[in-house]
Amino acid sequence: MGVSYMFKQLALLVVKLTIVATSVAAQSKPGCQSYCGNISIPYPFGTGSPDCSISGDFFIRCKNDTLNPPKAFLPTNNIEVLSISVDGYLRIRSLVGYDCYNSSGRDTFNFDMWIQLSKFTLSHARNRFIAIGCDTYAFVQDDVRRSFSTGCSTSCSDISDVINGYCSGIGCCQAAIPKSKGVGSYHISFSSDNNHSQVLGFNPCSYGFVVENGAYNFSASDLNASDFRDKDFPIIVNWTIGNQTCQEAKRDPKNYACKQNSYCEDPKYGPAGYLCKCLDGFQGNPYISPGCQDINECETLKPCTEKCDNVPGSYKCMCPKGSEGDGLKNGIGCRSRRRRQLLPMLIVG
Repeated sequence: MGVSYMFKQLALLVVKLTIVATSVAAQSKPGCQSYCGNISIPYPFGTGSPDCSISGDFFIRCKNDTLNPPKAFLPTNNIEVLSISVDGYLRIRSLVGYDCYNSSGRDTFNFDMWIQLSKFTLSHARNRFIAIGCDTYAFVQDDVRRSFSTGCSTSCSDISDVINGYCSGIGCCQAAIPKSKGVGSYHISFSSDNNHSQVLGFNPCSYGFVVENGAYNFSASDLNASDFRDKDFPIIVNWTIGNQTCQEAKRDPKNYACKQNSYCEDPKYGPAGYLCKCLDGFQGNPYISPGCQDINECETLKPCTEKCDNVPGSYKCMCPKGSEGDGLKNGIGCRSRRRRQLLPMLIVG
């Protein structure tokens, strides 16, 4: 059995285990609506009734009166939710900011993008700030808490200078979101040296947006796309439970959110509060009793060549009587003790 084959088999097993864990983890509070349209609503989030979420910050408005399929929105604004993970993040839909010009100067088509996230915070690790234009300075900053400010500039004199897929200052630029524990809002703004007067023929507008890493690939055609300002992009925001640390939360067992077979984690970045995680070898939703459930690795991974014994949080491979080894498919497996005794020996005299 080749090494590459074993790696492929191991990767396939890990994917299977991840799929099982994900399906189990996506659990709503018993008796509550599990989905809004195509979006799974796992606890501590909830929809339908306020009692279905851990608090009002986690209530999801399911708009189904005019939308088919229904769509999910954050409770205090019109921000659409695209997916929810019990690992402490949301994927939401965000609009594009733009600043447009014509031969007379600044056009009426301008939009300084604002977003207010309330309890949730922008992930610095999973998002980037992107600006598009050939006479463009773009900025993104937190105007509420003044916690960060960043931006970039991009220029070009001819469309032939621009290279598809490259976002390094010629037609497109990007900037990292600064590390911060409290980026709960941001504002995108623009400036221009020459009001795009020298590039109007192929780039009348500047664009700026925050986007999830890997969700946007620059194209030169975007510089002159009249509908680019109507686009939207996914971004990742972090969430936590309450505003206490793990140590503080454990002092209040009645309201402590982590259920059986889970542990508490203080996030390094993101909003104040804590997260609950399943212990190794367990899966499920750590916020719902009876908590995380044991993974039967003998069934999901099938790691053993012979007998497999599932134990809480792990498994044991066993070799039959008269043989020895680790019993693992990707290890040495099991071999006969008799065979080992019959191996030739080299005697040096």
